[in-house]
Amino acid sequence: MSVTSVDKDVDHLTLTLVADFAAPVERVWQMWADPRRLERWWGPPDYPATVEEHDLTAGGEVTYFMTGPEGEQYRGWWRITSVSPPTSLEFVDGFADQDGKPKDDMPTTTARVRLTAHGGGTRMELRSVFGSREQMERLVNMGMVEGLRQAVGQIDALLTG
Repeated sequence: MSVTSVDKDVDHLTLTLVADFAAPVERVWQMWADPRRLERWWGPPDYPATVEEHDLTAGGEVTYFMTGPEGEQYRGWWRITSVSPPTSLEFVDGFADQDGKPKDDMPTTTARVRLTAHGGGTRMELRSVFGSREQMERLVNMGMVEGLRQAVGQIDALLTG
């Protein structure tokens, strides 16, 4: 599996996932930049994503939903704050209701993606920053750590396929 570490730092309100891939930076970048590729790995294997809107420009948005094993749908959104292809992406990540509107009662995180050449391939660092310990604990208790690990773990097969 490509995920080499997941570090939960409660003092700094961060969750950092590091993954190494045997592919060049540009190819790994396409896993984020191409909505059809993104939906093949964003979300755990049993909850495939469908990307509805995909605008990876500063101020742009990505909207999607994940479909569970029983057909239930969970919606989410990103607001892109910074992008520098093919090495970095930053966005606010949140939950949405069934109409696609942001859910005010759910926490958001700020996600920072960094891609760097490493060991003949690419290292991806995905850091999520939380607004408070309570928000961090809520999302971790909802399965965020394992969900991210499973989701990112699917990228290797897509890069070789």
